[in-house]
Amino acid sequence: MPLIRIAEAASLLGVSDDTVRRWVDAGALTAVKDASGRAAVDGAELAELARRQASAPRDTSGVARSARNSFVGLVTNVIEDRVMAQVELQCGPYRVVSLMSSEAVRDLGLEPGSVATAVVKATTVIVETPGGKAP
Repeated sequence: MPLIRIAEAASLLGVSDDTVRRWVDAGALTAVKDASGRAAVDGAELAELARRQASAPRDTSGVARSARNSFVGLVTNVIEDRVMAQVELQCGPYRVVSLMSSEAVRDLGLEPGSVATAVVKATTVIVETPGGKAP
């Protein structure tokens, strides 16, 4: 069972250490002592809590799609030249950057402050872990 210290758990979930301690006090998480004698929580239990607590803005586009990774957010920046554009969205705690044609930016009416949905469909997703074994 991977143990995650309270401060790291708080950082991963974007809350304060005190919030994680309150969750422990309320029974939402179980605190244990790690090898150093510090308070920690079980990684799997934390992941389940994160899943239950997750709240992303609702996609109100009414569009059905096969891609399961969609992120609703606010356009925060558009950098555009004659042909291409870089569009940045803030989707909850995540910054999503998309490169597209300037024509698409105009057609979609993308500008800072507009609401948009980033849809990600990739055949390759790289996952890294600290301390993993390199080949």
